[in-house]
This record gives sequence, C-alpha cells and structure tokens, in this order.
Amino acid sequence: MNWERLLKIDRRVIFLTMALAIILPLLFPIRLTMGVQRVTRNLFQAVEAIDPARQCLLISTDYTPQTEPENHPMAKALMRHGFARRVPVLVNALYVEGAPLIDQAITEVMGDFNARATSREDSILYGRDIVYLGWQPPPIVPILAMGESITGIYPDDYYGNRTDSLEVMRRIRNYADVGIVVAITPLSSPLWYVQFAQTKYGVKVGAGCTAVCAPDFYPYCATGQLSGMMAGMKGAAEYEELVEQKYRTGGRLKATEGMASQSAAHVLIMVFVILGNVAYFAMRRKS
Repeated sequence: MNWERLLKIDRRVIFLTMALAIILPLLFPIRLTMGVQRVTRNLFQAVEAIDPARQCLLISTDYTPQTEPENHPMAKALMRHGFARRVPVLVNALYVEGAPLIDQAITEVMGDFNARATSREDSILYGRDIVYLGWQPPPIVPILAMGESITGIYPDDYYGNRTDSLEVMRRIRNYADVGIVVAITPLSSPLWYVQFAQTKYGVKVGAGCTAVCAPDFYPYCATGQLSGMMAGMKGAAEYEELVEQKYRTGGRLKATEGMASQSAAHVLIMVFVILGNVAYFAMRRKS
C-alpha cells in the first residue's frame, strides 16, 4: 500500500467524506438500537408517576439555537410524554433568546397529536393541556416565585393571554401542583432548581443537558436530588424511544435520527485516526 500517498491525501477529500457521513443518515434515517441509561429511565419513570388529575409537568428551558440539536428534541419528547398521559404541561423560558424555539416545539408536537385526533377530547388544546408561560427575568426570580404563585410571576403567557383565565391554571397554583420540573439546558439551571425550588418547596427536579455538562449532574442523580436526566443527544434519543415504545405517539424522532449521523461521524473520525497512525509508523519504519 502507498502509505506516503495516504499521508498526503487532500484535506478536501476528508472534509467531503465527513460531510457525506453526516448528511446521508439524515436524508435516509436509520434507527439505531440503543441501550437506555438508568438516569434516562429514572426520569421517564418520574414523569410516569405524575397524577394527571392534580399535578402537571413543568418544562423549564434556557437553551438557544447553539444547543438546539441536543436540547430541542428533549423538550419535544417530554411534551409528547405529557400529552400521551394527558398530564398538563407548563413550559417556561429562562432566557429570551430561546423563547421562539419553544413556541416552535409546542406548535410541532401539538400538530402531530391533533393530526390524529378524532374529537375534542382526543385533541391537545392550548389552555387545557398546555400553557406556554413565556419569559421572566432574571432566572432566579421565577424559580423562587413559582413556589408561591405561578400566575403571580407569569400574569400573562407568551401569547398575551391572562394566565389566570386559562382552564388548567385554575387548579395549578404553585410547586405543590407540579409533579416534576425538568430543566432543559446547556448551563446549570437544574442546580438552581435543586438549590432554590427543591430545598424550599420540595419539588422534584430532573435535567436535560448537553453531553459536555452531564458529568456535573451525575452526582446529583446518584444522591436523588435530580430524579433523572437526559444526557446529550443520546439521552434525548433514549427518552424518545421509551415514549415511542409505550405510547406510539408518532412524529419524527429527531434525536434518534441524529444519533445515526453522529455515530457515523464518530466512526469515520476513528478510521481516519487509525489510518493516519498506521501510515505514519509504516513510513517511519520504511525510512
């Protein structure tokens, strides 16, 4: 084999090969079989334990377009889970930059469910099944204030409706009516909820974080301060699979599709590294 030629390969060939490895699995989705981490299953079980008649699921978001590929599927998977169980879903945004992304996610998931609905009872209705509370600065203020009154800190929702006029908000007052808060983030907001909301009001807290942040949260999962976690795109894909296996909600599973692309890219990088090292040592031995 011509090792010298391999070492001098045009970098544009490598870039093109990598682009194909990323793009092709997205154009032709492949569903990979994945094991489910305990922390992901624990979060799923925590949402399963919510009593739809008296509790809601609160999804707290502070991600922006930079981390959308990892965080966005997490928010949508949680919404699908809540809708499938008929658990009321409240959503807030801790930072204004990500607020429009949440609106997009709500519209998409509601559309998937309502496309299959045959009656009003089967449909997902805004105000009855989901409320988008919107954004209130700074983050610590709404985290603490929701322990006393959710409608007090969010008098109007993202769309300008009076929150106290919405059907579900007549029985969801504060953290006492929240089954679990799941913070979707590339930052430390799950720990803010643990430090301020859980310590003072006893609410359960879960996390959906980028892969690079996951090591910071595993100790909190081990102690039970976090009820569970989705770690990176893989965690989002695991949660999508758990929801889909039990409820068959339909819709595109973006994290599951993304895992095939991500895996192909990782394998290709390893192949390039191995070939480069083999070629280097072969040329060194030859010289």
